[in-house]
Amino acid sequence: MKIAVTYENGQVFQHFGHTAQFKLYRIAGGSVADQVIVDTSGSGHGALAGFLREQGVDTLICGGSGEGARQALKQAGIRLYGGVSGSADQAVADLLAGVLSFDPQATCDHHQHSQEHQCGEHPCKTHTCELH
Repeated sequence: MKIAVTYENGQVFQHFGHTAQFKLYRIAGGSVADQVIVDTSGSGHGALAGFLREQGVDTLICGGSGEGARQALKQAGIRLYGGVSGSADQAVADLLAGVLSFDPQATCDHHQHSQEHQCGEHPCKTHTCELH
């Protein structure tokens, strides 16, 4: 198993399509065997799904993603755990322990986004989101 986490300064980055880095975790025997941080080179959500597939990733933990990203990940065969915030390392540990808090059905459709919007700042904090 190989898990990718949208990554920024040790935390789960909140917008998949704008992530500059992923932290990749190779899992063996139910625990992290090794980990590495990789740059995305500014790719958008469609290219990022392909990038993750090329890296051998089968699972993604992220904060927010829009419908286009969700479809690209599904087509790439990558399982998505969205709506996650906090420490990237802790999110992976929680996933492996079966206690990760995530929202597989969340979408960001209850309001309009502005340029100042920051994903993850909604009161519910249990949605995914795509900025345009």
